[in-house]
Amino acid sequence: MAPRRTRTTERDRSRRVLSQNFLADRAAIARLVDAAHPDPDGLLLEVGAGRGQLTRPLAARCRRLVAYEVDPDAGVELARVCAALPTVTHRQADFLDTSPPREEFAVVGNIPWSLTAAVVRWCLAAPGLRSATLLTQWEYARRRAGDYGRWSRLTVLTWPEFRWRLAGRVPRTAFRPVPRVDAGILCIERRAQPLLAPHALPAYRRMVELGFGGAGGSLAASLARQYPRARLAAALRASRLDPDTPVGHVWPEQWLVLHRLLHAR
Repeated sequence: MAPRRTRTTERDRSRRVLSQNFLADRAAIARLVDAAHPDPDGLLLEVGAGRGQLTRPLAARCRRLVAYEVDPDAGVELARVCAALPTVTHRQADFLDTSPPREEFAVVGNIPWSLTAAVVRWCLAAPGLRSATLLTQWEYARRRAGDYGRWSRLTVLTWPEFRWRLAGRVPRTAFRPVPRVDAGILCIERRAQPLLAPHALPAYRRMVELGFGGAGGSLAASLARQYPRARLAAALRASRLDPDTPVGHVWPEQWLVLHRLLHAR
């Protein structure tokens, strides 16, 4: 007997294109809301609001919530949810096409995983962003938060202004439909006081870009293309870094020490 063929609907195709995996587990929803820790009086933007699974509990914790959803099918149900919540504004729009608010705000959401990098870039570029609490693929969250003992270029580049933190793991069974991998709660928090003065940030970023350039496979080999070797060797010793250390194994705090030593006048 031939296997039964399952008909693929337009809604199924839309879910794949939009990377839609709706959060269905109440405990997981509560963990994400707790990790976001909404400011009761602040402005909160929800990206990828879906059918409102997160919208209701978020609305209970803050007085101003804007829920974004680009999918028209999910948006119909979301509109009904928002209509019953006087503090929530529903936006049937692509979050990535919107301009950041001029006032301080926070972002939270079970974001489409295929758009994770784009959403993170949007958040980091927004001057008024206070924090972003995002449900991403587990591996992405671990890489960005340094959970492997390795640090990504983006994390190191933004470390003086933003703290990256892994706030928990959500099993794939908490979603419908069930994805292939687990998720992680990634928190990106703007520092109240940057670790470097604004005028020092461009030089710091150039140093990090140079370090991640890949020359010779080590941090020392990459940085030696620009910095005097004697000065670089002294800075590495002061930072307690072996010259052969792979660039991804250098902690953000060590990058800051290197910058201060290499750029000291």
